Amino acid sequence: MQEIVADTTPLNYLVLIQAADILPNLYRRVLIPPAVKAELAHANTPAIVRAWISQPPQWLEVVSLKLPVDSALAHLDAGEREAISLASELQATLLLMDERDGVTIARHRGLKVIGTLAALDLAAAMHSLSCKPCSNGCARPRSGHRFASW
Repeated sequence: MQEIVADTTPLNYLVLIQAADILPNLYRRVLIPPAVKAELAHANTPAIVRAWISQPPQWLEVVSLKLPVDSALAHLDAGEREAISLASELQATLLLMDERDGVTIARHRGLKVIGTLAALDLAAAMHSLSCKPCSNGCARPRSGHRFASW
């Protein structure tokens, strides 16, 4: 099992849909830089997410950067900049990120990126995702519908 570096948005949405617990089933550890923790704890973040990050699960680890963030990443938000920088520093196997600009830059830097939907798809394929019925009656993805692209 490998570790993954995560950006803010995927963690935010996984917490909101009560699916963050898929991550330790897929990855040994989830690493986040301080900026991602700060964004998850920001006053404008939903209360459930702020509560989650205030008492993070054991599988989540905040890792400080050893090197300054590359100035070429200045147009990205702080969480994206630090997540890409941390993944590069650690030569991480995977980066969990959704934002298009960040994903493009990360891939150009040789990082392998997975998004929230691909992580959910992988968890479903591994039977690590417990689906609650939706209002339209569906409880699982229809056969053949896959989000993972790697």
